[in-house]
Amino acid sequence: MAGSKKFLDALHLLSEEKGIDVETFLEMLREAIEKAYKKNYLNPDANVRVIINEKNGKIRLFELRTVVDDLDDEDIEISLEEAQEINANYQIGDVVETEVDVDLIGRLAAIQTKQLFRQKIRETEKEALYNEFADKKDDIMTGIVDRVEEKFAIVNIGKTGAFLASNQQIPGEKLVEGQHLKVYVSDVDRGTKGTHIVVSRVEPNLVKRLFEIEVPEVYDGTVEIKSVSREPGERTKMAVYTANENIDPIGSCVGPKGSRVKNVVDELQGEMIDIIEWSSDPVKFISHALSPSQVLSVKINEATHSASVIVPDNQLSLAIGKRGQNARLAVRLTGWKIDIKPFSEAVTLGLITLDQPVEVDEEFETEFEQAMLVTEADETVVEEVIEEVIEEVVEEVVVEEVKEEEPAITLTDIVIEPAVEEAEGEEVTDGVKLIHEEENEETEYDSKYDEEIDYDEYDEYYDAD
Repeated sequence: MAGSKKFLDALHLLSEEKGIDVETFLEMLREAIEKAYKKNYLNPDANVRVIINEKNGKIRLFELRTVVDDLDDEDIEISLEEAQEINANYQIGDVVETEVDVDLIGRLAAIQTKQLFRQKIRETEKEALYNEFADKKDDIMTGIVDRVEEKFAIVNIGKTGAFLASNQQIPGEKLVEGQHLKVYVSDVDRGTKGTHIVVSRVEPNLVKRLFEIEVPEVYDGTVEIKSVSREPGERTKMAVYTANENIDPIGSCVGPKGSRVKNVVDELQGEMIDIIEWSSDPVKFISHALSPSQVLSVKINEATHSASVIVPDNQLSLAIGKRGQNARLAVRLTGWKIDIKPFSEAVTLGLITLDQPVEVDEEFETEFEQAMLVTEADETVVEEVIEEVIEEVVEEVVVEEVKEEEPAITLTDIVIEPAVEEAEGEEVTDGVKLIHEEENEETEYDSKYDEEIDYDEYDEYYDAD
């Protein structure tokens, strides 16, 4: 086991390959030689010291024994007489170091040293892996899909593979090997079999991290994402806020021509994202959270942390949403229990009277007046909208520049299409498609997402060995 330059060169190559410094490797080798020598020639309580010359790779091995008057265990003790034969200055309690020829250790001890060294390397790699990814918890990473199984997928995120369970995948998403994927690191577990990195595509914080990547104002903290509620694969509500009056928090997240939010939607396989403005006033916050429904009144009960919300009769299904989705997301977003009633029912129950002034979030109502449904019965509103459109057109048209062959603009040329097609029950508001269904419709649930995961199958596939 004599050292050589080749040994040191090999050690440096190993260091570069494993990403572990040379001194750590030398310490691991010292420990492996000590254990192998004591196992074969001494007892576990014996003391051994190994010296490795970092310049020439030479290895020296010493047995350490304590000088005693009455010898009991010669592996760890040496008599005073024997010690003084080595050096007359030794006294009781001194430690005598006796060098052992490492070339005489034997083949068995050398094999055991090699095995122990490899084991120490694996343990150090696992420790280094855990330390590296422990800091990545609650962060987002980009990986490549290595393997796709029925119950899980393996995503390569650099030095190791991360475990993406089927119930942590976006419902309906089809993963393929070689696909680039952004994942949220939800857990880093250091188990007996090594470090398990668990990632997710359904965590609400994934949306938050994606916006941090796409929106500079969110990344630098100018715009703050206060809360996120999500039903993966279908819809997300996100509340944003900024203390800077010169910045529009919603516009910052949407981006020029919707480019920023589009990038997030594309990454989430078309999941709809509603961005609303957060407010410290629960009345305003709850009103915003129930968008795109119009809200007439919000009454807060601090004791039960609940809110009673009144909406127009024709807005009830919109407020509740498909299978109660809109109301559910609003509850999670605000943290308040919300009870939604139509205006007519509120009058019948005596919650509000016709001559009673209705408390309305005026700011919110103004925002949604432009987007609400315009029916033929709303003649006054129709006339106002037509007049506004005509005024805008007339202001932009210069009569002198109109060519003879161009027809004059008339009232009949302006067509206002209703925002809702009653036959299909679909509404488009600012480019967001909303689907109306009965509030009591049962949600379809796929039980496959409750299946337990066989972690042994994952470990077998991605063993560090």
